[in-house]
Amino acid sequence: MIEAHGLQFAYGTQRVVDDVSITARTARVLGLIGPNGSGKTTLLRLLYGSLKPSAGRISVDGRALERLTTRETAQHLAVVVQESGGETTMTVAEMVLLGRGPHLGDFSRTSKSDEEIAWTALHRVGALHLASRSFAGLSGGEKQRVLIARALTQQASHLLLDEPTNHLDIRYQHEILSLVAELETSVVVVLHDLNLAARYCDDLVLLEHGRLVGAGPADEVIESELIEQVYGIGVERVAYRGRKHLIFSPRRS
Repeated sequence: MIEAHGLQFAYGTQRVVDDVSITARTARVLGLIGPNGSGKTTLLRLLYGSLKPSAGRISVDGRALERLTTRETAQHLAVVVQESGGETTMTVAEMVLLGRGPHLGDFSRTSKSDEEIAWTALHRVGALHLASRSFAGLSGGEKQRVLIARALTQQASHLLLDEPTNHLDIRYQHEILSLVAELETSVVVVLHDLNLAARYCDDLVLLEHGRLVGAGPADEVIESELIEQVYGIGVERVAYRGRKHLIFSPRRS
């Protein structure tokens, strides 16, 4: 479980996370939603320690995040961010095997067991056929699937993702989020697509100007009036085959 209480963070004088408290529970998917500039990615970065809050506290499985060593943090938290990977000469297989790093000794090499874990992760994201390819030569969508495979290979107890469906076509958007939703870890995911959030997230946190304006089970947060208020667009919520869907329409002036 990841727990955050009273988080605050500012870039200069601009506060972008303002007194936010959330809980990511085991075997549940927590989605962070809100308009551009609402603080979603900044909040995610606070949760995995890339940024340090100016106020508030974060605990991971009952331990203060700031007290975890780098190795312990990597054993607890696997992270997929949009800018991850960079320019590299590594193959896809080598990139994914990096996920085993937190479980190896200082001078240990990956074992056959480590390789099997990596191949399984590549298979789960539909990227096993890319194993021998250069990571740098992949498309944006292919890179995203490989980075998710690396996170799965890490076998951390928590998975945090920043817009994992970016660059993915519709098929892989649903396949990746379906896979994520089936994991037995706690998952925190930033999503822009509210219909994907409604379908695959158990719980949602809705942010506006850095403040928490809605939190709870997805079905309760995805309410037409609240979404209209925060996003400034007409919303109708409909049910189809037992699932909730949002239909948007511009407001008439």
